[in-house]
Amino acid sequence: MSLSVPCFLLQGPKVRLMMMQEQKAAVFIQAWWRGTLVRRTLLHAALRVWIIQRWWKQKLVKLQEKRRRTSLEFYARQEWAAVKLQSWFRMWCIRLRYCRLLHAVRIIQVYWRWHSCHTRGFIQGHYDLKENQLNLQLEISLGSQACRVQQCIALPIKE
Repeated sequence: MSLSVPCFLLQGPKVRLMMMQEQKAAVFIQAWWRGTLVRRTLLHAALRVWIIQRWWKQKLVKLQEKRRRTSLEFYARQEWAAVKLQSWFRMWCIRLRYCRLLHAVRIIQVYWRWHSCHTRGFIQGHYDLKENQLNLQLEISLGSQACRVQQCIALPIKE
């Protein structure tokens, strides 16, 4: 049966002290290296988190912009529809007023023409155009006097 004993225990105290210092230095270097690896891993993770957050913020900004644009277009369409409806209503009111005025003007014209006809005189007549002649009948009124003219005019026909 053999016992395994570390070699530094078999050597002198100076060698043991030096080996323990080397071991402590190795442990220190390993701890430093592990810490560096952990810090590097944390830095990479933080960068990935930052990239994902930037991407998500851009997506949110685009989504908000799309919603804002959609609501603005909806508002613009509603405003346009309201303006169109108001213009149609104004047009209807003006057209109704115009028709009433036109009716009043026609009534005034009828009475004016009747008055003008009875006070000043007028010319009234009709004509009939046939193949080679024009039949013309005119009645000229001047107050209480009337003159009737009836004439048949031959039309020259080129053959």
